[in-house]
Amino acid sequence: MTLPRCSQISLETTPYYHCVSRCVRRAFLCGKDTQSGKNYEHRRHWIEARIQKLAGIFAIDIAAYAVMSNHYHIVLYIDSNTAKTWPDTEVIHRWQELFSTSILAQRYIQGHTLDHSEMEKLKELVALWRERLMDISWFMRCLNEPIARKANAEDNCTGRFWEGRFKSQALLDERALAACMAYVDLNPIRAKMAKTPESSDHTSIQRRIHAATSGKQPKELLPLVGDERLSMPKGLPFRLDHYLELVDWSGRYLDPRKRSAISENAPPILERLGIPPKHWLYLNRNFENRFKSLVGSAESILQACIQLHKRWVHGIRDCRLYLSAAPY
Repeated sequence: MTLPRCSQISLETTPYYHCVSRCVRRAFLCGKDTQSGKNYEHRRHWIEARIQKLAGIFAIDIAAYAVMSNHYHIVLYIDSNTAKTWPDTEVIHRWQELFSTSILAQRYIQGHTLDHSEMEKLKELVALWRERLMDISWFMRCLNEPIARKANAEDNCTGRFWEGRFKSQALLDERALAACMAYVDLNPIRAKMAKTPESSDHTSIQRRIHAATSGKQPKELLPLVGDERLSMPKGLPFRLDHYLELVDWSGRYLDPRKRSAISENAPPILERLGIPPKHWLYLNRNFENRFKSLVGSAESILQACIQLHKRWVHGIRDCRLYLSAAPY
């Protein structure tokens, strides 16, 4: 039975979520369709451009993404603290970039004086818009709907373009976050669309690698700021060089023929995360299929179940085996 989003997404549990949206029609979302011979490669740019635009409007940052042939993956970070500090005018301006606002909001922005009842009504609207601007469901809706309309117009057809619901997984701790990001970044290599991370077009890892050659991090992605510590700036709890090394190392062993030839010189980040190399490579091949709505160590899963009033969660056995702390 399908679960409501409110039972799967809780900011008290984690701000990190992995979302997947798939095309429902036989025609490809992107790339070349071998059935019809048509090339839809340009649609990848639609997805990337839309992701970047929405990241600048919502209080949601992009940790990782990969645009594939008939689906895309995206790892999101909900920055609720920043959203709560936005003044009302900023909330209105941001919402106006996506939807038309009420006459009250337009009058307020233009500097007109509103009476008490009008101000109360406006505050209700602003509070609603603020909540939506840090809501994953609204983010995915604003990402998918314009793409569906453009694709339908291009294909000269009507009806659904995406599956009815996007898939979401709550990433409860560092191990789950690192494993999911690497899984997303390595999707094109696993699908044999690219041979190396730097040649994986329309992925976050390619953007990170290109920026790193200049000693920078891409502005459109949530930065990697190093290991967790006191007074930690906003960003992912990994060092950039360690993460890039981890993805590069993992990509070399995605070929099933290399399962028995794992190098002993595994990246040190795996030791810090407490994930044995063989378990890590299993996660990189099976992350989406083996885990459902909650992903993390068994301890973090049980804690999340208490917060979400769940009695049981699918995949906890694999979480205990592959994502709980283990001797390296």
